[in-house]
Formats: sequence, C-alpha cells, structure tokens
Amino acid sequence: MKMKDFGFYRGVDLGGWFSQCDYSEERMDHFITEKDFSVIADWGLDHVRLPVDYNVMEADSGEWKADGFRRIEKAMEWARKNGLKVVLDLHKTAGFSFDAGEKEEGFFASEACQNRFYRLWEEMARHFTDAENVAFELLNEVTDESFIGAWNRISGECIRRIRKITPDTLILVGSYHNNAPYALKDLEAPADSRVIYNFHCYDPLHFTHQGAYWAPQLDQNARYSFEEAEIGADFFEKDFASALETAEKHHTALYCGEYGVIDIVSPEDTLKWYERIHETFEKHEISRAAWSYRQMDFGIADERMDGVRSRLIKLL
Repeated sequence: MKMKDFGFYRGVDLGGWFSQCDYSEERMDHFITEKDFSVIADWGLDHVRLPVDYNVMEADSGEWKADGFRRIEKAMEWARKNGLKVVLDLHKTAGFSFDAGEKEEGFFASEACQNRFYRLWEEMARHFTDAENVAFELLNEVTDESFIGAWNRISGECIRRIRKITPDTLILVGSYHNNAPYALKDLEAPADSRVIYNFHCYDPLHFTHQGAYWAPQLDQNARYSFEEAEIGADFFEKDFASALETAEKHHTALYCGEYGVIDIVSPEDTLKWYERIHETFEKHEISRAAWSYRQMDFGIADERMDGVRSRLIKLL
C-alpha cells in the first residue's frame, strides 16, 4: 500500500504561516489566502502540508485558543473547496522544537510536556476528523539520536490515544536527525496499516543549504553548482535505500514531508536537483511535499523562480 493510494502523492508545504513566524494576526490572516490554495490546485498538486506550532492552538495557561483552531479549520475548508487534502504537521510542541533558537527544551524527559502533547493531539483529532482528507504528522524533525527510545514510547502512546477518537486517519511518524531517511530503521513497527513512515531530504546539505545562516556546520562562503556537488544518477537511490528497505519490512509506505533547495542556488540548478530526486520518488512511488510554497528561503512561488516554475511544478 502506497500513500498515494490514500490520495496523498504530490504536495507542497505552507511553511511560515502558522509556524516559524511572529504569530501576528497580520501574518496568520494574510500570508496565505484562499487564492493560494487555488494556485496550488492549478499546479496539479493533490495536497498541502500545513505546519502548525502548538502555541497557535494552546495558551500558556493550557486553555485552547479558539481563534487558532478556527484559522486551521478555515485552511482545511479552502483545501477542500480546491480538491486538496491536508497533512497537519505539529511543527513545535511544548518542550521541543527542531530549532534550538526557539528555546523549547525538556520534552523527551518531561511527563508534563508529554501529557500536553497527548492532550493537544486528542483535541486536534476531535476537531479535524475528516479522515478522507486529513493526515496527522505527530511531530516535526526529532533531532538527537538519543531521543529515539523516548520518542518510540511517546509516539506509540499518542497513536493509541488518537485511535480512540479517529481510527482511520493516516498518521505520519518520523525519526531522529531531523527525519533522516536512514533513521527510520530505529522506529517501532507501525501500530496499524494507516501509520506511515515520514522522512525529509535536503541531501546533499552542502548543495541545498549552501550559505544557510542557520547551518553553522557548513562553510558559509562555499558555493557549489549542481555539477560541482556531484549528485550522481544513483545518489538518491542510495540515499533512500535504508528507508525503502525498512518500509518494505514493515509493510508500510514512505512520505517525504520536506525537500528543496535554498534560494541562494540558481533556479536552473534548483531545477536539476528536483529532476534528480524526482527520478527516485517516481520509481518508488514515494509521496512528498516540497518545501516551501512561499518565502522561507525556499519559495517555489517566489518571483525568482518564474523562469523555471512551469517545468518545476510538473515534477512536484
């Protein structure tokens, strides 16, 4: 069974709307509009991935934010009107973010933070019960390998609680090192046939993230063309080999929830990278969502991509 069999195959991320933002009303009400969903549908895509931070829905006091839930519900309504499905991604939870700058710490050792996580997912499961059109991504990009034991336990418990509310909704689970494909082998076997393995791919990082200010491990001054990055014809086949083997072993599907190239790279070389990774996506029928629709250093809809976008969106 492939994720495309559930209607999720070609998608794009709506990063920076309800996550990685200033959470202002101006941002949340206007960064993405209903027109954007129409554009995405016109591109021929079938779903969007919607990153949402916990504080959009939950106050420090623990009370639910009705406005936050209403905004997400409106986004889902716009998606339905345009024939799009939604992957609802919890991008940040109390006590954890993939971005250390968020100062969210302690989740994997804190029973209180874990209970908030379960409670939030139970509330989301009650609100967003359209199992045919929505998939749940439990948590974005677990970072340290040392977290995997706790994460297996936490994700398993969260799935058990969600299933009491919505038994049929697809649930996506990723692994450590920011959803690295090779790390899927250390996840527990899927709890049921509607649990999907989720990974992200920005390989090779020295190409896709060249000049990225948030990647201090890279030489900030180094620049590579597609040819200089040495991304051979079998690069992604090798890169995904462990993930493909793990998915086959556990009779589940793969979903690549993020992939893309920083806007420092030329549009022409960006297109070459997309062509190369999509050869492997298509060969193995891997569902995916490109990062990202607008801005966020990777924007496909941004003006700079005008010259290649018509070719690029045929690949997404």
